[in-house]
Amino acid sequence: MKLSRLLLVPAALLAAVVALSAPTTPTVVGNLTIEEAIQRALQKNFSLEIGRYNPEIAHDAIDVARGGYLPELSATASRGGIRSDQNGTSPSTRTETGDLRLGVSQRFYTGTTATVSTKVDSFETSLNPAINPAYNADVTVSVRQQLLAGADVEANRASLDRARIGFDRANLTFKSTVLDVINSTERAYYALAFAREQLDVRRFSLALAERLLDEAKTRRQTGVATDLDVLQADVGVANARRGVLLANQTVRDSEEALLALISQFELDSRLGAVSLPSTSPATPMFASSYDAAKRNQPDFLAAQILLEQLKLDLKVAKSSQKHDLSVGAAVGLDSFSSRSTSNAYNGAFGRDQTSWQVDIAYKLPWGQVSSRGRYRQAAATVHQQEVNLRSLEQNIEVQVRSAVRAVETNAESVQISSLARELSEKQYELEKARFDAGLSTSRRVLEAQNDLETARVNELSARVALRNSYSALHRIEGSSLQRYGVTLP
Repeated sequence: MKLSRLLLVPAALLAAVVALSAPTTPTVVGNLTIEEAIQRALQKNFSLEIGRYNPEIAHDAIDVARGGYLPELSATASRGGIRSDQNGTSPSTRTETGDLRLGVSQRFYTGTTATVSTKVDSFETSLNPAINPAYNADVTVSVRQQLLAGADVEANRASLDRARIGFDRANLTFKSTVLDVINSTERAYYALAFAREQLDVRRFSLALAERLLDEAKTRRQTGVATDLDVLQADVGVANARRGVLLANQTVRDSEEALLALISQFELDSRLGAVSLPSTSPATPMFASSYDAAKRNQPDFLAAQILLEQLKLDLKVAKSSQKHDLSVGAAVGLDSFSSRSTSNAYNGAFGRDQTSWQVDIAYKLPWGQVSSRGRYRQAAATVHQQEVNLRSLEQNIEVQVRSAVRAVETNAESVQISSLARELSEKQYELEKARFDAGLSTSRRVLEAQNDLETARVNELSARVALRNSYSALHRIEGSSLQRYGVTLP
């Protein structure tokens, strides 16, 4: 007897099965492909929305690092006075002063600091009204050059280079988050497809169990079957109903797990039809997968970039061990006028009075204990990261080997489970035929039915495991973005 004929149950029985397993909320019409699920996740996933800010924050850190080597303007202004009231014959005196200073300073990566400044002083006193008001103006240009510590261009640029590397690391971290979300969405999508197909299997088993119960009752009335046969068939129906109930719960949990990844606060909605892909990608090769993982794996690339950052810290620490020796020079123009500010500046640029200064400064912390300690720390950190990078490379090799092996194993498991399901179908058909001929019992038919149900679920599990193993391999390779046509900014 063919298995398809056994499904020709009465319409009332099918209606009861559907009523038992029907969802409480309507299902969205239409199909939801894995590609559409990935696109929705990229648009609405909370982890990605949070992660998108990290590259922005890291990019602004570049401007923060550049700020120390941009021109700096300064301006100060003050006004003050002194008043003295004397007793006796001495008259009271009053003096007022004003001061305005403007300047611009620029640091260079060569360790040079250049400053141009100007100052205007005003003076007015009651002791000598003839000179009121008096103005003094000067213009000064000064340069200070570090000769040892602070003169290393690469060390001075380290903060900017570190910020730029940090921006690259932030982008790689965001890429890793995208790959994780894609992998999680794929697994949740396949889990939902499995849960829904498993529900169909449970419904199929319930239909068979109820069919067997009806037949057992009919056979008991004719004296062919016993009360034990009916009881066993009744137990089979109860177990099948429980299986449908639990499968319904799994479906709803799987739907909400997928909705949590691809939407925000839409857990009450229902997703359209999902399905496991009928075709699988090409069988992976270890060499190509391993090469792709080392080229594209964001975690591994981020570790390489971190090593570059630590090497910059080492160069800075090495430069800080140098003695602090600098030389400075300044040239100033100065003038005094009792007329106006402009006259004072005209006199200054007319070189009424010039001044110059050259100085040298030296500073050395006693024993250089802290700078030497920082250098040893930086060197040890670099060596530590180099070992960590080699460890990551080996871990990638182990992960790729395991992932490729999982794909190969699950591909064979799909074939074996498919064959087992076909054999279970034949076994059930034969046992059901023996029951119809009075040569078997309800218990043996139920056992064959349970074996068939298990075989169908095992086949589904094998197919889902194969898809998940491909997803895990693509995550390790970092190739999920190319597979779904995702371009990161």
